[in-house]
Amino acid sequence: MTQRSILAGAAPSIIVHAGADVIIRAVEGERVTAETNNMWGMKVERKKDDIKVEIGASGEVLVPLDSTLKVYAGKNITVEGLRGEVIAYAGWNLTLRGITRLVHAQAGGSMDLECQSLAGKEARFTAGRNLRIHIHDLASARIQVKDIGGEWEALIGSGELPLILKAGGDLTLVTDQQVVALPPDFILGKIEHPQAH
Repeated sequence: MTQRSILAGAAPSIIVHAGADVIIRAVEGERVTAETNNMWGMKVERKKDDIKVEIGASGEVLVPLDSTLKVYAGKNITVEGLRGEVIAYAGWNLTLRGITRLVHAQAGGSMDLECQSLAGKEARFTAGRNLRIHIHDLASARIQVKDIGGEWEALIGSGELPLILKAGGDLTLVTDQQVVALPPDFILGKIEHPQAH
């Protein structure tokens, strides 16, 4: 196993590129630690204001809790417990759990997103297969959905945030808010209530 670590500070900006799969976990501390089990190489370096992690194939990266993260992977991405902003692009499947602020996410396969809030004035998420999304603080959004079952539009609250969701498979919206179907069709897709912990 190859491992590299670098002192990054409490809230670094981190860019991760992985050729195959990558798992990123937020941990206490100020170090970025990357490891891989394969022979395709790995590099961890400071580039201007960013910490860059390049993994030739698959690997795991531990980052400070308040990191800002951009992650790109040829196959699957899993990110857990990050308090900073996240942008993620996966060639296959993407799983985000316990994320505080999600900026953008896209996946060629399925996507499972769970975050506290969204950053920006518009949110757009695209998955090649199934898409499941749970935004805890989503209190006011106009939602446009296009999935395997067709298109539907809905309103949460006064509809301030445009939320555009596209899935090649099924789309599931997880929310405890009231979701109101919009004209002309007044159709709603799959909506689930969050599980009580």
